[in-house]
Amino acid sequence: MSKISLIIQREYLTRVRKKSFVVMSIIGPILFGAMMVLPAWFSSMEDTTEKRIAIVDQTGEYAQSITDTEFLKFDWLQNSNQKEVASDYKEEGYYAYLFIEKDLLEHPDAVTIYSDAQITIDVKDHISRKLEQILEEKKLSSYNISGLDAIIQEVNNVRVNVKTIKLGEDGSEKESSQFITIMAALVFAMLVYFFVLLYGTQVMRGVIEEKTNRIVEVIVSSVKPFQLMMGKIIGIAMVALTQFAIWVVLTVMLYFGISAFVFDGGKVPTRMDSQIENVEALNSEEAQAELTEFQKSFTDVTSKIKAINLVGILFAFVFYFVGGYLLYASLFAALGAALDSEADSQQFVMPVMMPLILSIYVAMAAFRNPAGDLAFWFSMIPFTSPIVMMARMPFEPPIWEMLLSMAILTGTFIFTTWFAGRIYRTGILMYGKKVSYGELWKWFKYSGK
Repeated sequence: MSKISLIIQREYLTRVRKKSFVVMSIIGPILFGAMMVLPAWFSSMEDTTEKRIAIVDQTGEYAQSITDTEFLKFDWLQNSNQKEVASDYKEEGYYAYLFIEKDLLEHPDAVTIYSDAQITIDVKDHISRKLEQILEEKKLSSYNISGLDAIIQEVNNVRVNVKTIKLGEDGSEKESSQFITIMAALVFAMLVYFFVLLYGTQVMRGVIEEKTNRIVEVIVSSVKPFQLMMGKIIGIAMVALTQFAIWVVLTVMLYFGISAFVFDGGKVPTRMDSQIENVEALNSEEAQAELTEFQKSFTDVTSKIKAINLVGILFAFVFYFVGGYLLYASLFAALGAALDSEADSQQFVMPVMMPLILSIYVAMAAFRNPAGDLAFWFSMIPFTSPIVMMARMPFEPPIWEMLLSMAILTGTFIFTTWFAGRIYRTGILMYGKKVSYGELWKWFKYSGK
């Protein structure tokens, strides 16, 4: 067995046997899904603390129309002025007070909220929405048109549901979803970012650890430094691909498990009410209607997911992960060889990470315009293409763009591996020397002699 193979085997087996790898392989998809869902869920949560707000309405036209909610209570303080309320509103138990000075139709900015704390967005939005409704009603009533309210209500109820159909080369039609396509682009772009950053920095940490413990002095007596670097990079890449393969298998199993649960003869109700005690209740018409509706929604989402070329996306993911990882891991390996401790790595790591961070922002823009100039050029630049191109993949960019991007990335990671290898050879046995970019360049030229 070649020396590189032995190093790959050592790096691979050492990491996959760790408990952290097993745990992350199992709960990783759950955590990643939570990262996508929880921010939206948290942002939708309402403030459940009851707040009392006093209203000083000098016009007398708006206070009574600002209605209470479950957690917002409004009190109109008639015959009160702003100075009186401002002096004792806290003692009276009010969260804030609202001051309406003039007619808002003529003076839209004549309304102010006062509080000794920052007003929450829910409070401000509720007050703004109610006042706007009042002003709309006043404005409409000024036209003296009979039945205008009913007309406006009817107009506001008009809705259009635009379907998107994806046409195949054979003329077949599949209903697609822009939302699902964007979500797929986001997931795969974030996966590439996550894997490249996580496992690329693992290469650097592994090199620094071996260098600090002087283990590398024993290893390089038997293998060449370049063999050591390549063995470490490839071994850790195999760990990442193994973890991704486990995630894919678990996701597929979860999908088929849900499908079996939902379509098991139509006998499984969607509401598991603890009060249901007999078979007749389980097979009630209401439960079956709910199940049928859920089955329809599940089938609809599944068909729209199938409209995406998942096989092509998975192939592209593997390629761009491997290419992006080899590119960045070689640079991280060179940095690890040049440094004596991880604490010294910050000034060198940030310039390497900046293209990765930038590519996330460009990927967000690519969701809106995947064929635009910004998305095109950044999917060609090898330091950003692994993430930006994966953000474009669910939108099916032209084949020639994919091939060109892949060719540029391949050529670049071959160059960076060669470049990093020359620095690695010198830096791996250097101790106690202050490292700078100029010093790294000297090592590169020295290794070439």
